[in-house]
Amino acid sequence: MAMQGRQLGDLTLARAIEMVMPFDRQSFFPDTAPEDWAPHEGWMKPDAMDPTTGHVLFTVQSYVVRSPHHTILIDSCVGNHKERPTRPLWHQKTDDTYLRALAALELAPEDIDYVLCTHLHADHVGWNTKLVDGRWVPTFPNARYVFSAKELEAWQHGNEKFTRAPLEDSVLPVIEAGKAQLVDHDFALDDSVWLEPSPGHTPDHVSIRLASNGHNAVISGDLMHSPVQCLHPEWTVWPDWDADQAKRTRRGFMERYADTGMLVCTAHFPLPSAGRIVTAGNAFRFEAEANW
Repeated sequence: MAMQGRQLGDLTLARAIEMVMPFDRQSFFPDTAPEDWAPHEGWMKPDAMDPTTGHVLFTVQSYVVRSPHHTILIDSCVGNHKERPTRPLWHQKTDDTYLRALAALELAPEDIDYVLCTHLHADHVGWNTKLVDGRWVPTFPNARYVFSAKELEAWQHGNEKFTRAPLEDSVLPVIEAGKAQLVDHDFALDDSVWLEPSPGHTPDHVSIRLASNGHNAVISGDLMHSPVQCLHPEWTVWPDWDADQAKRTRRGFMERYADTGMLVCTAHFPLPSAGRIVTAGNAFRFEAEANW
């Protein structure tokens, strides 16, 4: 079965979009001041910043990777029927946007072989489960769900910044159903798909590396949220578990991949969300690829 998307050697990359969501920029980037944003408003609007409110705009999406052997879903967005009272656009959602996006790729939930989660925040694990007769069951019944064991342990211990709700409704039911595979952050699915440690945003956040026939990509998860962080890797976001580590990870990631031709597939940048990092003075710039 063919799947639309972008070729990367023998791999096909596609995306399933759930929503584009505004966030108040001062709240999300708490260490910034209004004057910090002034030089960026011109190029960020309208795709990365709302022209009217000035809110930053984040795409919420999954990547789907089809190899000759597997169909892999990377991060599973927000989900339905989830208790998310601090996020009205996520709270008790009941739409079919996400499943229709998968169907547009000619994919049913049963077609997914692996679900890889870069980390365990609510907008990256939500569709791991669905509500059936009052119980959370795996949405992708034939999939193995790959979680970092260290990440899971940290979330089970809890942290005052984060609610346990995503763990309770979107991760633990998968484990209880016997569908989880707990791994170290150097886990490789095969020689074309493997994890790359990128901690800081969460305790064991990982990126996903892809390689096929000399073509390379990395799915970066939440090590950065907006293209403005390429120019300002030091700008931290409030959900970062360890802000200093997140800054080091972000800068190290861009130093490693800038000017290499590596295709960087971001979670939340404006569509097309994928492109290449190039050096720009002492920092970096994101050059988006043609849409796919």
